[in-house]
Amino acid sequence: MSRPPLVPPLKCQGIKTKLVPTIRKIAESRSYSRWVEPFCGSCVVALNVQPKKALLCDTNIHIIRLYQDIQSARITAPLAKSFLSEEGEKLRTQGEPYYYIVRERFNAAPTSLDFLFLNRSCFNGVIRFNRKGKFNVPYCHKAERFAQAYVTKITNQVRQIAQVLSAVDWTFEACDFRETLAGTKAGDLVYADPPYAGRHVDYFNSWSDADEDALAFRLSSAPCDFVLSTWHSNEFRKNAAIERVWGGSNFHITTREHFYHVGSSEDLRHPMIEALVTNFPLIEKNAESQQWEQRPLFALEMNP
Repeated sequence: MSRPPLVPPLKCQGIKTKLVPTIRKIAESRSYSRWVEPFCGSCVVALNVQPKKALLCDTNIHIIRLYQDIQSARITAPLAKSFLSEEGEKLRTQGEPYYYIVRERFNAAPTSLDFLFLNRSCFNGVIRFNRKGKFNVPYCHKAERFAQAYVTKITNQVRQIAQVLSAVDWTFEACDFRETLAGTKAGDLVYADPPYAGRHVDYFNSWSDADEDALAFRLSSAPCDFVLSTWHSNEFRKNAAIERVWGGSNFHITTREHFYHVGSSEDLRHPMIEALVTNFPLIEKNAESQQWEQRPLFALEMNP
């Protein structure tokens, strides 16, 4: 029986929680000495794969700082509980104006606890920054956001993450994907989850066709295995980069359906077909035969 995924304390658009079982199976099928992520984001994949040694990078310094602070015990579960309870009470009594006080405070002097508070009280858990690097997501309009049960949930997530980090050798770095991939070596396994071109774009994770091309070149040149997540299609359009960048014979592609909860209303939230791209044949265990079998290119498997 598969275990439920470990959920990080950060909410992120495009989080791969539902893809974790598939990615974990792929990781378990490979032999590697270090797990490398050039776009670690919420860290949900690494936290569930739980490699012994990992390099986790992102251009968003606030995400990296949060995990560094948990790793070093500068942020603990009791501290997070106390902070969110106190700030949540101020939000409850003062309402929307207090959210913007914290946002202004964070933009003037960023801290991990303020970042966590904003992430959990902003609109739809979106992480977005303007061109000056200032967090600019509006308020979620839920003054009762930090009820005791909600604070306990986040506190438990911080505690679980701290427990994982205490048992592994992980390094968190704020850097560009080019720098991360330039340092890969034989025996690494790279998991790349870049921003999706034409979809979620912000200051820290803006993405262009040139970036996608550079990523393909860097991954093709890397002396190790890699797995990449990208969007394949939805009911309205297809990702042109699938054929233009990832359609070569040196890449192997399979697909999964995934549902994102980032639209402003239910009717704007649609399923997305995710593509998993690897530089090795992507195979999956057959439940009946317990044998590994090759998936056809662009084979669509709908989640039950």
